[in-house]
Amino acid sequence: MRRYLELSIVACLAYSLVAPLLSLAMTDLPSTLAVFLSNSVMFVTVGLVIRARGLSVRPYLRHPRTPYIAALGVLLTVGLLTYYRALALGPVSVVVPIYGLFIVVSSLVGIVAFDEAVTARKLAAIGLSVLAIALMSM
Repeated sequence: MRRYLELSIVACLAYSLVAPLLSLAMTDLPSTLAVFLSNSVMFVTVGLVIRARGLSVRPYLRHPRTPYIAALGVLLTVGLLTYYRALALGPVSVVVPIYGLFIVVSSLVGIVAFDEAVTARKLAAIGLSVLAIALMSM
């Protein structure tokens, strides 16, 4: 099996538990604090991984692509704050499928912005994804 497939499966399994755990945690914890605390754990953990791999952040602070990472950070912050708040206010079974539309939107961005190949299979998958999300959210 290709390494990226294995990593994708691990990521899927790990991330599949995020929304249910968030929903439990935020029964008496403000969503903004949940974002802060969970991402603090992530920040420290990633820092330890960077250190264990012997990498240095400093050379990349002036990299030509660093502004993309900064923009990504802003979008990720907005996405997480609103996702956590939605999970605090609504049922996991509705919030997660709507949030999952990012897969469709990202796929369309890839096709439009990066000139990725459009096939009947991809278009069918995008259409069926939208239909599945609509049905799950009702």
